[in-house]
Amino acid sequence: MAKRKKNSLGIKDIAVSALNKSTVPLEYSYNSLKNVVKAIKKAAPLVYDQVEALIKSNIVPIDKKWKFFKKKTLAEIGDKITSSLIKKLPHIKENELKKIVSSRSSQTFIDMLAKGLSVSGLSEKEYTILDKEKRFKRVLIANRGEIALRVIRACRELGIEAILVYSKLDKGTLAVKFADKACCLGSAASYLDIKKIIKIAKKTNADAIHPGYGFLAENARFAKLCEKNKIKFIGPSSKTIGLLGDKVKAKKTVLKANVSVIEGTILALKNKKHALKIANKLGFPVMIKAASGGGGKGMRIVRNEEKLGGAYESAESEAHSAFGDKTLYIEKYIEEPRHIEFQMLADQYGNVVHLGERDCSIQRKHQKLVEESPSPAITDELRETMGEAAIKAVSAAKYEGAGTVEFLLDKNKNFYFIEMNTRIQVEHGVTEMVTGVDLVKEQIKLAAGAKLAFNQDNIKSEGWAIECRINAEDPLNNFSPSTGTVVNYLPPGGPGIRINSICHAGYNVSPHYDSLLSLLICHGSNRHEAISRMKNALQEYIIEGVKTTIPFHLAVLNNKNFVKGHFTTAFIRENDILKSVKDYGKKRKELTDGQKVIIVTTAVSKHMEKKSGNSKPNAWVRAGRQELMQNE
Repeated sequence: MAKRKKNSLGIKDIAVSALNKSTVPLEYSYNSLKNVVKAIKKAAPLVYDQVEALIKSNIVPIDKKWKFFKKKTLAEIGDKITSSLIKKLPHIKENELKKIVSSRSSQTFIDMLAKGLSVSGLSEKEYTILDKEKRFKRVLIANRGEIALRVIRACRELGIEAILVYSKLDKGTLAVKFADKACCLGSAASYLDIKKIIKIAKKTNADAIHPGYGFLAENARFAKLCEKNKIKFIGPSSKTIGLLGDKVKAKKTVLKANVSVIEGTILALKNKKHALKIANKLGFPVMIKAASGGGGKGMRIVRNEEKLGGAYESAESEAHSAFGDKTLYIEKYIEEPRHIEFQMLADQYGNVVHLGERDCSIQRKHQKLVEESPSPAITDELRETMGEAAIKAVSAAKYEGAGTVEFLLDKNKNFYFIEMNTRIQVEHGVTEMVTGVDLVKEQIKLAAGAKLAFNQDNIKSEGWAIECRINAEDPLNNFSPSTGTVVNYLPPGGPGIRINSICHAGYNVSPHYDSLLSLLICHGSNRHEAISRMKNALQEYIIEGVKTTIPFHLAVLNNKNFVKGHFTTAFIRENDILKSVKDYGKKRKELTDGQKVIIVTTAVSKHMEKKSGNSKPNAWVRAGRQELMQNE
C-alpha cells in the first residue's frame, strides 16, 4: 500500500491517503468497486450506502478510459476518484476535508457531500441502520389516496416491491397505476376487509403490510392477525396499539412515567350518573371523550350540568359507530389551548428520539386543517422539556416505529399529554421538510429491525414549514362534501413547494371516502417566507370541477393574528374566519363559446387519433379553429 509524505499535504493527497487506508486493489467494473467499499461497511455503514449511491449516479464516473487493471496502484486509482470528486465539490475547503478524513462520523461525511454538491436530494438524512439481508423485499399497502402513493414512492426508493390493494372505485387512480402490482379487493368498504387483505398478502408473498393512516392503521386486531400469519405489520405491536388506543390505559401508562396529563378519570365511565359525579368534582367545563377515539370523533364539550346527559349519549353513539367501542372517559376541559404534537422514532432496541414539534391548533370540530413546524409558541427551553416528556411517554409504552405524542399547551405554557397516535400522521410531511428525514422510509426500515444510529443532539431543524389540507368541501356551505369529477388540475410550483396528492384532471371525487384531495406544504427560511410562499401557492393552485377549501386557507393565511402567531384551537371562531372566506373565493372567468369549441373538438380529435393511430390534425380540430377565428 502506497505511503504518502506527511508534510504539505494537499487536498488530493489527503483524500488519497484516506482511500489507501480503506480500499484494496480494484477489478475492472462497478461491481469490483462495490466490493472495495464494502470493506468500510462495518466501520461506517451509512458511508457505504452513500458511496454506493454516488457511484451509481455517476458522481464518481467509471468508464473504459480509466482502464482499471490489477497493475494499477491504489495511489493512481485514488487520484482518479479524488480529482473527479473535487470537481464536483466546489465548496469543500482543505481544512473541512481534513475533518471528514479524521472523523469517524459518517453523518459528517454525508452532510459535507450534500453541502458540496448543493443537491437537495442529498440533504435527506437517514437516522437508521439496517443490514441488507433484513430489508423487506415486498410490502403490501392496505390503503388508498395520497398516502398509498406516498408509501409506494418510499418503497421504490428502498428497492422494495410495492403491492397495492384497491377497491373497484379506485381502479383508475394514480396509486393503482404506479404500484408494482395491484390487487382488487372489491366494494368501497373493502379496505376494512381484514381477512381478504391478509389473504392477498400471503398470496403475493408480502413480507409486510403498511396500513397508512385511517382505515386499519390503528386496529389492534388487524396487527394481531398480521403477527399470527408471520407478516410484519409496519407499526407497533398489536399489544402496544391496544394499550395506546385505549386513552384511559394510555393516561395510566404515561402517569407512571411522570408525564403530566389533564385532570380527569383514569377509569372508564360507568354511566351518565357517574359522569355527572366526576364532572361536578372537576368543575365545568369538561370534555367527554371516546376511549378508543381519534380524529375528533366521540368528543363533546360540556359547559353545564343540564347539557351533560345529551352530550354523553351523543358521544357514546358516535364512538360506537366510529370505533365499535362505546367506552367513554371524562377530563377537565382546557379553554383555548394550543394543540402541539411531537414526531417520534423508536427502534426495537429501546432507542427513542423526537424530531421536533408540529403546531396543529388550526382546527374545525377537532379536525386539523393547518399544521406548521416549528410552533411559534414554543421556545427552545420548552421544546426540550416537552420533547423529554414525549420520549418518556414512548419509552413507558415500549413503543416501536414512527408515532406521534400529542399535548395540549395552555396559556401559561403548561402542557398535558392527551394521546399517542400509533401510525404515520397525515401531516408528517411538515416535519420532513424541516428535518430532511423521510419518515415513511424510516418507518419501514424500523419495522424491518433497523437500529437508530444517532442521538437527540444529531437531529437539527432548518427553516419553517406550513401545511394546508386541501379538501373537496365547500367552506361557504358549512364545509359540505363536494363530489364529482376534477375537470382541470394545475398544481403550484416554485422553491420550497411540496404537494402530496392523488388528484389529476379526470379524477373522480367519491362520496364513499374522505374528502382529502391534496396536502400542500411550503417551506421557507423563516415563518414569514413560508407564509408568503403558501399564499402564492394557494392562489396558483387550480382545481376545477369540485369545490375546495382553498378560499378558507387563504382567509387563514391572510389573518393578522395568524401572521403574528397568535392563535389557539378557538382561532376559527374567535376570528370569524368563515365570514371572510367569501372574499377569497374568486370566480374564474367563464370560458367563451369559442374556447369551449376548441376544447371539445380537440378532445374528440385526440380520441379519434388514438383510435386510428393517425397523428395528423383532424377535421374536427380544423373546423373548430376556423369557427373560432371567424368569430373573433
